[in-house]
Amino acid sequence: MAVLLCIETSTEICSVTLSEHHLILAQEESNEGNSHAEKLLPFIDNVFKKVALPIEKMDAVCISEGPGSYTGLRIGVSTAKGLCFALHKPLIAVSTLQAMAWGAKEQFPDVDCYCPLIDARRMEVYCAVFDNELQIIEPIQNKIITTETFKEIIEKQSIVFSGNGLDKCKDVLWQHPNRFFADTKISARYLIALAHKKYEQQLFEDFAYFEPFYLKEFIAGKAHVKGL
Repeated sequence: MAVLLCIETSTEICSVTLSEHHLILAQEESNEGNSHAEKLLPFIDNVFKKVALPIEKMDAVCISEGPGSYTGLRIGVSTAKGLCFALHKPLIAVSTLQAMAWGAKEQFPDVDCYCPLIDARRMEVYCAVFDNELQIIEPIQNKIITTETFKEIIEKQSIVFSGNGLDKCKDVLWQHPNRFFADTKISARYLIALAHKKYEQQLFEDFAYFEPFYLKEFIAGKAHVKGL
């Protein structure tokens, strides 16, 4: 059975999981924002040390591809690509939002659909809607949340909202008995099932050219120069 290293850096959470099939062998995780560059490589080293497994014995690296934090995604993807190149291992990419939907399904297995929300500043979020089989029914997009945003879905189907964009949206989302909130946080462990499925189907990325799915272009802030 395949041993996969899963890396999640798309939000403030830095998470690394080593798994064999659907079994978690080891995990390291931190929700200290802006610490990915400092923590990611030690986390990777630690999960292999915990199970006394040489890193070259893993079968593939899985990365959470986004959308999400520009800096976090760059750190995660560049690290994953470096490992794949150095160790001659395949790269697997899993949608961050689909993985979040998987986590919400663990808590609410019997609802009709799932809508993970990633904070994209102000009242905007990155989001998508997945059915109970985690097939996409509303595409990944960025939205400004209002009381009308998901009203039509909420009135017709049961839906679970989750993710770090949920806190600022809870009071805005249309109130209805079909609306549920999951308290799950994004984690590399939610990549596992999706990653192993892709591994079995040999759905690998060309790591020489693979780029994160940013959804929006990165806009750098203006530098403040003394005297200007």
